[in-house]
Amino acid sequence: MFDYAAYEKACAKVQEKNEEYLDLFETELKKSGLSEKTVLRHLRNVDFYINTYLLREEPRSMEDGTMFIDFFLGDFFIRKCMWSTPGNIKTNAASIKKFYKCMLDNKKIVKSSYDYLCNDIKENLSTWQINCELYNDPDAPSPFFCPF
Repeated sequence: MFDYAAYEKACAKVQEKNEEYLDLFETELKKSGLSEKTVLRHLRNVDFYINTYLLREEPRSMEDGTMFIDFFLGDFFIRKCMWSTPGNIKTNAASIKKFYKCMLDNKKIVKSSYDYLCNDIKENLSTWQINCELYNDPDAPSPFFCPF
C-alpha cells in the first residue's frame, strides 16, 4: 500500500533543499545583471521543474533532474501544460540549463550530469518544439498517438 504521508514528508525535505538551490540561483542571476522580469521567469521555470515535475511520481532530487529533461520538455510539458508553445519549450530549456550551470559552478552537481543535460537539450530541442507545434494544432495528427 502506498504511504502518502511518507511521500509528502520526503517531498517536503526535497523542496526545502530546492529552496536553497533556488536562492543561490536567484543570487547568481541578479549578480549577472538580468532584469527582475527575466530573473523571475527563470525562477518560475526552474521552480516548476524541480518542485512540481520532479516530485510528481516520487520525490526526485534536483541532482536527478539532469536525467529527466527529455521526459519533461518532450512529453509532460507539451501534454500537461496548457501554456506550452515551441517558444516556451526553448525558454524553459534555457532556464533549466542556466540553473544547472549555476549548480555546477557551485559544486552541487558533477560535470558529467551537466554535460548529459546539455547534450539532451541540444539533441532534442527541435524535436520537442515540432511535437509541441503538432500537439497544439487541432488539425494535425498527435505526435503522441500510437495505434498499437
